[in-house]
Amino acid sequence: MNKSVTFKQSMVLLITVILIFSISILGFGLSPNVPLVISLIFVMLYAKKRQTSWQDIQGQLLKGIEQALAPLFLFLLIGMLIGLWMETNTIPTLLWTGLKLANVEWFLPSTVLIMAIMGTMVGSAFTTLATVGVALMGVGTAIGFDPGIVAGAALSGAIFGDKSSPLSDSTNLASSIAGTDLFTHIKNLMWTTIPALLVSLLLFTFLSKQIKVASDVHELQHLASLLSPNWWSMVPLILLVVMAWRHVPAIPTLLMNIAVTGIIFMFNHSIQQFSDVIMNGSTTTIKNEMLASLLNRGGMLSMMPTVIIIMLALALGGLLTQQGILSAFMTPLVTRIKTQAGVITGTVITGISANFLIGEQYLATILPGQLWKESFVRLKINPLTLGRSLEDSGTVINYLVPWGVAGSFAAQTLGVSVTSFAPFTFFALLSPICSLISAWTGIGQIKRDE
Repeated sequence: MNKSVTFKQSMVLLITVILIFSISILGFGLSPNVPLVISLIFVMLYAKKRQTSWQDIQGQLLKGIEQALAPLFLFLLIGMLIGLWMETNTIPTLLWTGLKLANVEWFLPSTVLIMAIMGTMVGSAFTTLATVGVALMGVGTAIGFDPGIVAGAALSGAIFGDKSSPLSDSTNLASSIAGTDLFTHIKNLMWTTIPALLVSLLLFTFLSKQIKVASDVHELQHLASLLSPNWWSMVPLILLVVMAWRHVPAIPTLLMNIAVTGIIFMFNHSIQQFSDVIMNGSTTTIKNEMLASLLNRGGMLSMMPTVIIIMLALALGGLLTQQGILSAFMTPLVTRIKTQAGVITGTVITGISANFLIGEQYLATILPGQLWKESFVRLKINPLTLGRSLEDSGTVINYLVPWGVAGSFAAQTLGVSVTSFAPFTFFALLSPICSLISAWTGIGQIKRDE
C-alpha cells in the first residue's frame, strides 16, 4: 500500500512544477503545451516511484480529464456556432450595429456594461464571449484600441454577468458547496462584485479618454458600409436569450441554435458548404484586411488547440489531486489558521493556486471548498462568506491562466493571448482583492446566525 505524501514532498513537487512552467513560458517563451507535458511526465514518474500501478496512473489521468468533458464538448459546439453566425450574418450585423453606434470616449466602459447585461441574461461567460464578445472585439479593434484592452473589458463584463446570474453553472456550484440558498448567495456576492465592477468601469473610462485611437468616424462608417446587416440574422441571438431564460442547459441551447442557424444557412448554401463551415469556420469575401481577420473564424477545428491545452492541464490536475499531493500540501496549513480573516484569506489563496496548478474552474472551486469548509464551521463563519470567497478566487482567476479552461477558451475565441488581456481584466484582478478587504475589515461579513 502507498505511503501518504508528506508535506515536504508535496512542497518540493509543487515548486518543481511551478519552476517548469516559469522557465518554459517566461524564460523560453514556449507554448503552455510543453511545460504541461514535462510536468505530467515528472508527476507520473513520482507516482510510479510511490508504487502506483500503471493502470491506476492512467485512471487518475483520465479522471482529471473527465471533470471537464462537458466544457470540452461545449467548446466544439461554440466553434460550430461562431462559424454559422458569421456565415448567416448574425455577428456581422452585431458588428455593423456597433460600428454605427460606436463612441470612442465611452467604448470600453460600454463594452463592460453590455457584456455584463448579456452575461447575466444568458448565464454563461463562454457563450457571451463567443457571440457578443466577438462582435465587440471587432468594433474595438476597428476603432483602434489595443486588442488586449478590449478583450479585458469584454471579459470583465462577461465574468460579472456569469457571477450575477442564477443560470450560471459556476454560481450554482459555489452556492451548493457552501450549502446556501442560490439567490441569497448572489445577493451576498454584491459586497465584492459591485465594488470590483465600479472600479473596473472607472479604469476603463480613464483608458477610453487617455488612449489616442487611429480611426475616425468616417473610417468607422466606411467599415460599416462593407457589411450587409439584416433583421432575420438576429433570430439566432433572440433564440439564445429565450432558451437561457427558460433555464435550458447550455449544450441543448447551443445544439438547438446550431440547428436553427443551420436551416437559415441552408437556404442559400449546399450541404457540403454547411459541413465545411462547421468544421473549418467562415471565409468572408470582404477584401478589407481588418474585417477579414475578424470574420474569418469559427469551426470545430479552430477550437482544437484550446482543447489540447485543457486536456493536458486536466490530466496533470487529475494526478496532483488523486495522488494526494495538493491535499498533503494544504491540510497542515489549514489546521494551523485560527482567525476568521485568516481562513477567508486561505480560501482565496487556495482558489487562486488551484487554478494555476489544476487549470480547471470547477475543480478550483470544489477543492478549496472541501479543504476549508470545516474551518468555516469551527470558527462560526457564515457559509455565505465561503461561497463568496470561492467565487472571488476559484471562478474568476481561471480566465487569467494561459493553460486554464476559461483562459484558453477566451484567448482562442477573442483571438488575443492570455498574457495580453490578463493585465486589463480588471474585474478578475479586483475580485480577490475585494474579498480580502472584506475579510480583514469585516465589511460585508454576515454573522452566522443572521
